[in-house]
Amino acid sequence: MRFLQGYFVMLSRRSVIMGALVASASFPTVARAQNPPAGRTEGNAAGRTILELQRRNIQVNGKPASVYGIRQPDGTFGVTTDVGKPFRVRVENKIDKPSLIHWHGLTSPWQQDGVPGVSGPPIPPGGTADYDFPLRFGGTFWMHSHQGLQEQLLMAAPLIIRDQRDRPDQQEIVVMLADFSFTPPDQIFAELKKSGSKAPPVAQPVPRAGPPPIAKKASMAGMAAPGAAAKPDLNDVKYDAFLANDRALADPEVIKVEPGARVLMRIINSSSMSAYHIDLGPLEGELTAVDGFAVTPVRGRNFPIAVAQRLDIRLAIPRAPASHPVLAVLEGDSKQTGVILAAGNAPVARIPELAKMPSSALTLDLERRLRAVRPLTPRKADRVHTINLTGDMAKYLWSLNNVAWTPNVPPLPISNGERVELVMVNQTGMPHPMHLHGHEFQVVEIDGKRFPGAVRDTVLVPPGRRVVIAFDANNPGLWAFHCHLLYHLDAGMFTTLKYV
Repeated sequence: MRFLQGYFVMLSRRSVIMGALVASASFPTVARAQNPPAGRTEGNAAGRTILELQRRNIQVNGKPASVYGIRQPDGTFGVTTDVGKPFRVRVENKIDKPSLIHWHGLTSPWQQDGVPGVSGPPIPPGGTADYDFPLRFGGTFWMHSHQGLQEQLLMAAPLIIRDQRDRPDQQEIVVMLADFSFTPPDQIFAELKKSGSKAPPVAQPVPRAGPPPIAKKASMAGMAAPGAAAKPDLNDVKYDAFLANDRALADPEVIKVEPGARVLMRIINSSSMSAYHIDLGPLEGELTAVDGFAVTPVRGRNFPIAVAQRLDIRLAIPRAPASHPVLAVLEGDSKQTGVILAAGNAPVARIPELAKMPSSALTLDLERRLRAVRPLTPRKADRVHTINLTGDMAKYLWSLNNVAWTPNVPPLPISNGERVELVMVNQTGMPHPMHLHGHEFQVVEIDGKRFPGAVRDTVLVPPGRRVVIAFDANNPGLWAFHCHLLYHLDAGMFTTLKYV
C-alpha cells in the first residue's frame, strides 16, 4: 500500500451515534472488531498497514487548535492502494478516548464496518483493531471516526483505491474540505438542542408515485400547510473557519502543477455539517465520478458537493503560467475555502475568504443529469421501504419515520439476494445527505420521475423532495443507514438494515 502524503486534511462531519451505546449490552449481536480475522496471525505481518489515531496541533487563522488525525507512523495521512488488493490495516488508538474508524463507501464484512454499537465495540485507548477484506472496486473514498462527535475534531483521512481509470500522465490532487470550530463539539450540540433549528420544518409538496406513505403522528413543531414553501435552514452551526487540506484561505495550500498538464482533482467533503459549490473559476472541468463511481462525463465550472460526497474532476491546465484557485463556496453563504494550483512561475494572489456573492442552496439539478457508466442490472424491486425524513426542529430532534434511533429500534427487514428500493421523502425544512453502509446504490427516481442515475453511497434529499435509491442485498450483516450531518445523526436520524 502507498499513503497519501502531506497536504491532506482530515475532517469532520457525521459521527456514528453515541459512543456510549457502543458497548451496550442491549446489542447482543455486536461483533468484536478488535479480534484479528480468522486464520491470521498476530503482529505486523507483511503487507499490513498501520494507522494511528492521534492528537495533533494545527493553526487556524493564526490560532492554535488541538484536533485529531488518522496517520501512518511516518506522519502521512490516509491510504492509497489498488483495486483487487486486500485491505489489510491495523488501527492503533493513541488518543485518550475510545474510537472506531468507518471505511466510508467500502463494502467490508459488516463486523469490520466501524460503527460502534452496530458492527462492533470501540477501540479502547491503547488498543488496536485489525481489518482484512478484499477491495471490490476503485475510486475516491475516505475514512472517519463514527464514535460520538470525534469527526468534528478532524478524525478523518482520504482512502484512495486506484483502478484502470487512473492515467499515468495525470497529476492527482486530493482536497479534503472541513468545517472547523474552536467550540468543543459537545458544546455545539448542547446549544443546538437548547436553541433548536432556525427554519420552519417543512417545504414544498412532495410528488409521489403510487400511494402516499403512511405517516405516524407528526412531531414536527410548526409544520407548514401542504403546498407551502419555506426557506430551508442550510447552516445550523456558525463555524470559525472552513478548511481545505487543513488550511483556510488566509494561508492556503499552493500546489505546483505543470503548465499544460492533466490534473485529476479528488475532492472529499468531510465536513460535519456544511455543503459547498466547487468553483473552478475560468477553468472548465470534467466530472468523471461521484462517490468513487464513474459517471458519463459532465463538463462545467461549478459543481455541488453535499456532506460526505466526493467528486472526481479532470482539469486541463492552460499552457501559460498562471495560478488557478479551486474554491469551495459554502452553501447559501459567501464564505469560501480552497487550494491554489500554481502553474509555472506565475505569482499567487491572495484569495478573499468571502466570495463576491452568496451561493444558492444545493439542488438536484446535477443529480438528475448524472448517468452511471456501470449501472445496476435492470430488475424489479423485491422490497420497497418508504422512509420519511422527520424531526422536531424546535427541539432539535431528528428521526426516520418519526422514530429517533436507539439500539432497541428493530432493523429494517430485507432478505439476501433482494433488489431493495428505499423511498426517501424529506418532510423537514433542512436538506439531508443520506448514507448507506456496506453497499453501493443507484439513484433511480427523483420526485416521481424514474431514470438510471449515478451509483453512489451518499445522496442529498433537499426539503420537500422525494428521492429513490436501489441496491442489491449482496453483503449480509447489520448495516447503518443515516443522515450524514453529524448532529442530525447523533440526534437520532439513523437506523439499521439486517439480513443474513
